[in-house]
This record gives sequence, structure tokens and C-alpha cells, in this order.
Amino acid sequence: MSSAAAVDRVDEYLTLCEQRRLDEAATLLAPDARLVFPGGVVFTDLPSMVAAAKGRYLQVGKPERRYLAGSDGSGATTVTCLGTLSGRWLDGTSFSGIRFVDVFVFDGDRIAEQHVFNDLSIAAADAASPLPLETTS
Repeated sequence: MSSAAAVDRVDEYLTLCEQRRLDEAATLLAPDARLVFPGGVVFTDLPSMVAAAKGRYLQVGKPERRYLAGSDGSGATTVTCLGTLSGRWLDGTSFSGIRFVDVFVFDGDRIAEQHVFNDLSIAAADAASPLPLETTS
């Protein structure tokens, strides 16, 4: 698969996942795809991935994306997507500007691996912690 075609495939996949059109997104995955998330959590299907996220946020998207594509040395096409996350926490408050990197490895024309790296847990901890009170002397 060409680098340009792989980038288009990844962009389509991410958009379908954001729109929760999971059946369509799943057609872009290899039959034995591995979706590896922070902490080494591995999913093998999209419904499990979405179910695990329900306790973390109400909605998330990747509005800012840029791509780097090439070969991993074994001949497999790889695409790295860098950008920021935005969405809504469980309490309904908004978040934005949270860094992410996703690395996709292809098997032919399908996504065989997705490795997700982001600062979402750090941002969630910051959002849950009250700011320290300023004192005056």
C-alpha cells in the first residue's frame, strides 16, 4: 500500500471511530488487529475499546491531525498520526489541546496494529484536582 493511501485509510478510520460508526471502521482493520492503549491495554475489537472508554469521558475527538508515513523496515507500511484531543469529561466539562500520537502498522491494505499514546490520564487527573488556593501575606 502506498504511503498516501495508508494515510487516507488511517484518516478514514479515525473519523469513523469518532462518529461511532464502528462497523464501518472495523472493515479497515485486519482480522487479528491489536489496538494497544496507554498502560499496555490491548483490545481486539472496537466495541470493547469504546466500552472501556465509557468510564473516562463522554466524547473524544482528534480535530488536529498530521501524518508521517513510510515503511518499518520489514516492508510493512506505517503511519504515525500526531495531534490533539478534544472532548467532554464525564461531568460534561470540555477539554482540548491534549497531545496524542497514534502509530498504525498495516498488513496489506488493512490496519493490523494501532498503538495509542496520549496525555489524557494526566489531563484527567489535573481536571479532577482543585487548583491550590493562593495565599496573601
